[in-house]
Amino acid sequence: MNLFLRLAWRNVWRHRRRTFLIAIGMGVTMSLLIFYDGLIGGFEQAIYGNAIQLLGGNVQVHAPGYNEKAGRKPLLPLADPDAVVEAAEAHPDVVVASKRIVTGGMVTNREGAFAVSIIGVEVEKESRITPVAETITQGRYLNADDGDMIVIGQGLATAMEVKVGDRITLVGNSKNEQSRQRTMTVVGIYDVGVPSVEKSTIYMSLAEAQQLYGLDGKVTEVVVSLKQIGQEAGVIAAINKTAPGYEVESWETSIPDLKQTMDMKTGVMGVFGVFMIGIVAIGILNLLMMAVFERTREIGIIGALGLKPREITFLFLLEGILIGLMGAVVGAVLGTTFNGIFSVVGFDYTQFADLTEYTALISGRIYTQMVPMKILQHAVTVAVISAIAALYPATEASRREPAEALHYV
Repeated sequence: MNLFLRLAWRNVWRHRRRTFLIAIGMGVTMSLLIFYDGLIGGFEQAIYGNAIQLLGGNVQVHAPGYNEKAGRKPLLPLADPDAVVEAAEAHPDVVVASKRIVTGGMVTNREGAFAVSIIGVEVEKESRITPVAETITQGRYLNADDGDMIVIGQGLATAMEVKVGDRITLVGNSKNEQSRQRTMTVVGIYDVGVPSVEKSTIYMSLAEAQQLYGLDGKVTEVVVSLKQIGQEAGVIAAINKTAPGYEVESWETSIPDLKQTMDMKTGVMGVFGVFMIGIVAIGILNLLMMAVFERTREIGIIGALGLKPREITFLFLLEGILIGLMGAVVGAVLGTTFNGIFSVVGFDYTQFADLTEYTALISGRIYTQMVPMKILQHAVTVAVISAIAALYPATEASRREPAEALHYV
């Protein structure tokens, strides 16, 4: 094996410029894929991370039986929400665990009636993580002691033609399915740039929601916010271990459309990456095919000296793999460097915030994310494609008859 490696390494550097260009080409391609992965990771945290916080948090904890009735947003109180909060916040990946009351209802005024989700929140905790608190364009965010006051979205404010200080009627059902109606004052209007959310979600203080829906001191869910997407499994396991007996699910289950969008993006990127590396692999194929023709007499000599066809094949395969490994090393170094720089510097993306509904959730700069497993994955892909590209030239070399190859001019 050592002999074959030495021969392959020597043969790789016979044409230094050609080998160097192909290795650099593969390396640059791989580095771009690594950088793209880092950039997409940054987008996920900036866009999907905010979307997850807006739509319900990374992890949600409900009372048993909630999922069977989730479509109706049932008012099923948690038995011991403080135990759940304590179990969640003991995990190092958790930013905050907050208690909520979530139910459905309607808001009405002279412009009509509009179906909405009504969310009672722990103001002190939620103000630290929700995009709603950061995007108040009129009025203010909630205070913990607010009574009959609500925060609504710009989409709903436009549809109902209301402004800060106006009063609208809120209708909903209590825990015992009794209709509750109360006139509320609009204390703030938020604009997250997602019309579907703005028109259908209103917020009030947790204490007010408890009083309105007959849930004195009780809540219907605990929402857990994490430092990054992808840490949900460990947190769910910790909650189930420390505070068992609840229905605990991640955003992947509660927001399936968002999960599907992310999976689609990942699949498209995977195909695109293989395609890009495949183009560079054509260079390896070309290099080794030229080597077969240039070294025809040499192949005849080593065949005459006793090297078997499979050993000749293995020698040329090693050459292709070595070039691929060189490209992988170059790509890993360049890609890691680029990601490291832009994870600190970041990209100013505010000027593109209006491109789509979810890009409006970007607030400020995008910072790339380092994903070590992705780097390893691309390195293995480069090595495998290099080996595949070298397979045909290697097979052609092994088929040369020593007698004919020795007389090749």
